[in-house]
Amino acid sequence: MPFVFFVDWLLFWGGEMRYLNWILRAALFIILLGFAVKNDQPVTLRYFFGYEWQSSLVIVLLVFFAAGAAVGVLAMLANLLQQRREIVRLKRDIRVKNKLAGIGETQQMPIQPS
Repeated sequence: MPFVFFVDWLLFWGGEMRYLNWILRAALFIILLGFAVKNDQPVTLRYFFGYEWQSSLVIVLLVFFAAGAAVGVLAMLANLLQQRREIVRLKRDIRVKNKLAGIGETQQMPIQPS
């Protein structure tokens, strides 16, 4: 319950959430730093054909987390580009329809996307 009063105090005196944001960032950094310090044991990853990679557990987890985030962004990128193309096409259609309807400089209410 004291945490709720602390957040209210920050919002009242700070006016913004930036202080809480920095406090949460610092707490997350300290937690991750503690995780890294506790898990510094060497780990061996064995690949096909006898290849091995030996590194700290934290480094291995960081590499695989970053690779997963990159794959997620790439998977989302195709959908994002498709949506942008569709938005451009729809804006062009609205512009053509407004031009054909005689709306432009003469009237104040053009057709808007819904």
